[in-house]
Amino acid sequence: MLMSYQMRAPSKRLVTMASILLILLAALAWSFRGLLPRARGFEGAPASIKQKAGGRKQEAESAAASSASTSTSAEAKLIDSDSDGIPDVAELHTFQDRDSFRRWFTAIAENQFYQLSDQWNAEQRDCAGMVRFAMREALRRHNRVWFQKMGPGYETIAPDVAGFDLDQNPLGEKIFRTDFGSFHESDLRNGRFSEFADGRSLKNFNSVFVSRDRREAQPGDLLFFYQPWVRKFPYHVMILLGSARIAPNGAQDWVVYHTGSSPTDQGTVKKVQLSVLDRHPDPRWRPVESNHNFIGFYRLKILQ
Repeated sequence: MLMSYQMRAPSKRLVTMASILLILLAALAWSFRGLLPRARGFEGAPASIKQKAGGRKQEAESAAASSASTSTSAEAKLIDSDSDGIPDVAELHTFQDRDSFRRWFTAIAENQFYQLSDQWNAEQRDCAGMVRFAMREALRRHNRVWFQKMGPGYETIAPDVAGFDLDQNPLGEKIFRTDFGSFHESDLRNGRFSEFADGRSLKNFNSVFVSRDRREAQPGDLLFFYQPWVRKFPYHVMILLGSARIAPNGAQDWVVYHTGSSPTDQGTVKKVQLSVLDRHPDPRWRPVESNHNFIGFYRLKILQ
């Protein structure tokens, strides 16, 4: 009996030691397996881990590409290729857009003679204010909401301008240049672009000289007069309609303008033919080449 016990004892110890050894080897193998993805560049990682990691990488690359594309697109939109001070994105590049703008611009201005729109701020009702108002509204989308806001007397007269939407563009409503020079993105922050432009700014920075001969002018062009005795606002501006849309008589020389040089003047809107202004009682207001106070016809830069 004693011998039998002694013979069995070593067998138990061996089994115990073998079990411990197997456990250690299993733990070591498991630890080493956990290190494989980092040591072998994910080659030994499960497919789900590879997919997640690959997805994150693709998302990061896509986000970076999108950011670069947006940045490049923004830069492209705000270039001034002709160095006229107006960014290319705000200029009308097709004949259809230029024609649509002229028709909306002149129609909106003409309508103010018959009934002032409530959308035209009373504090900006002067000669330059009429240009700003008609220009802004011509560049909007003319949908049902727009017609409701503008009031009675408006109807669709042309397609909307496709290349520029005042409510969706990089400039916002700062579409008027206020200083010399070509366009730079910083102009939007330093005041060189504004929602406001007086007669002088409209002439010097937002339009180009065409002629003093009315035969070279087109509907939507501006007429400028310079009256030095009006010290604060010496520039006066009118809008050439060409043929009148309302109450036409076949004449091609209609103009519309606000008589005030500033909102405090309490002026009124007038619609008259150039041939009538040619006989104005005050020769300084006659739009003729012999009148030195008549500067000439100018064209908005966005139409160039």
